[in-house]
Amino acid sequence: MKALLDTHALIWTMDATEKLGVRAEDFVTDQASELLLSAATLWELGIKVGLNKLTLSLPFREWMTIAFADLNLTLLPITLDVADIQSRLSQHHKDPFDRLLVAQALAENVPIVSVDDKLDAYGITRIW
Repeated sequence: MKALLDTHALIWTMDATEKLGVRAEDFVTDQASELLLSAATLWELGIKVGLNKLTLSLPFREWMTIAFADLNLTLLPITLDVADIQSRLSQHHKDPFDRLLVAQALAENVPIVSVDDKLDAYGITRIW
């Protein structure tokens, strides 16, 4: 099964698995799972690391390279279809990165691995 990782789910999968919910941990560690990563997550992490608002266990590029290899991540681009879906979403969630992830989940018809229960208002499936 495929699922899109929320930013915090990626961070916790790599650096703090004890913070993952039981279902989330089972999913991300299952070899049969296909983990998707949004281009928006790369951008969000890069911004936060660059502003010193986030410290990863390794330098950003090295950390991301290992994450892609270890988790066998598939990168999802931000397409016109995704941007269109995002532009029509209600403002249940104020974070534009999270609304973009919702749009990608809707476009790909996949659940999101996330602790954020505000995402439920969009009718997506959330794994936690």
